[in-house]
Amino acid sequence: MRDLPSNNDPNLLVGSATADDAGVYLLNETTALVQTLDFFTPIADDPYLFGQIAAANSLSDVYAMGGKPITAMAIAGMPDDKISLDDIQAIFKGGAEMVKQANCSLVGGHTIKNPEPIYGLSVTGIVHPDRFTANAHAQVGDVLILTKPLGTGIIATAVKKDKCSEALSDLSIKSMITLNTSGAELAEKDLVNGCTDVTGFGLLGHLREICDSSNATAVLNCSSIPALSDEVYQFIDQGFVPGGSKKNLINVSSYLDIGDTTEDIQMLLADAQTSGGLLLSVAPENKSQVLDILYQHNSLCAVEIGQMVERGEKSIVLR
Repeated sequence: MRDLPSNNDPNLLVGSATADDAGVYLLNETTALVQTLDFFTPIADDPYLFGQIAAANSLSDVYAMGGKPITAMAIAGMPDDKISLDDIQAIFKGGAEMVKQANCSLVGGHTIKNPEPIYGLSVTGIVHPDRFTANAHAQVGDVLILTKPLGTGIIATAVKKDKCSEALSDLSIKSMITLNTSGAELAEKDLVNGCTDVTGFGLLGHLREICDSSNATAVLNCSSIPALSDEVYQFIDQGFVPGGSKKNLINVSSYLDIGDTTEDIQMLLADAQTSGGLLLSVAPENKSQVLDILYQHNSLCAVEIGQMVERGEKSIVLR
């Protein structure tokens, strides 16, 4: 969007310039709209699960901005000559279930014919205009907290190769359909400075956006960063790494001080996640309250993985 005409509307609090998770538009002194849209091709063979995962992924961008989702519209492209109407309906049912879990209203949508299935949501949320959690709001001295383990992209590749156990596949699916509801409460209580959700660009790619927008450097303690299972490292060694994850690592390499970390660790941190967790930038004095809220929301993890420091030569330092 860099070559499109710029928008000078003073009510546009967050647009596309900082590569944030959603747009934020001021309505009045106490309310701003959060708007996002996301869709993709099937990540699971089961149509109901595909709908759940795609919807959770779309809703996550509102939570990442500290917003509360209020309405959603379905976006779909379906090859009705290749997929049964029952399967199409199952996709929509899965999405509707996640919207219901989010206490959000599904108000309609639009469908076209398409050679392969695509499904997702356009979501509108609300947030206080002084409390949204943008990429650019991280502060030097903040601790970085992650709310879901990494590895869904690598696991999905192993599943396609028929090399993944059913138990690990189920664990990955559970991660992808877990909503990041804590983001809204953390913002409402003004406990978080910056936030993003970890999705297609991997932890490193999305963290780089925070660092560059906030003019700071992140130092990561790699030994504290959780994978969904130790098997993820075995899959990396066996070459079960999606092309997008490999490209993520290449794209971020010039912004990265790898220290003495292994290629396996670097690849995990670059793994393209679907419906990943939140990456929170939190003032140290708020850390215990943030962890308490994450536990209350049954976050899959609540782990301190690093710290924001004064801007250095690189955006991210691995240790």
